[in-house]
Amino acid sequence: METITINILNPKAKKLIKDLADLNLIEINSKNKSVKNYLKKIRSKSDNVPTFEEITAIVEEVRTEIYGAKK
Repeated sequence: METITINILNPKAKKLIKDLADLNLIEINSKNKSVKNYLKKIRSKSDNVPTFEEITAIVEEVRTEIYGAKK
């Protein structure tokens, strides 16, 4: 099997690709590489998912260590 990435410029091409998939000649896999989806995937495998507030607190602690306390 060979994998390629195709940028569809014309909606008619998308219809042709779907028709090829319907004939079981190709398989369509949609890959969304956004950070949000990546985090959702990682978090779905974890029993202990930190909240937004917990993450923010850790980030603030690290910033304080690096830059010093704000005055």
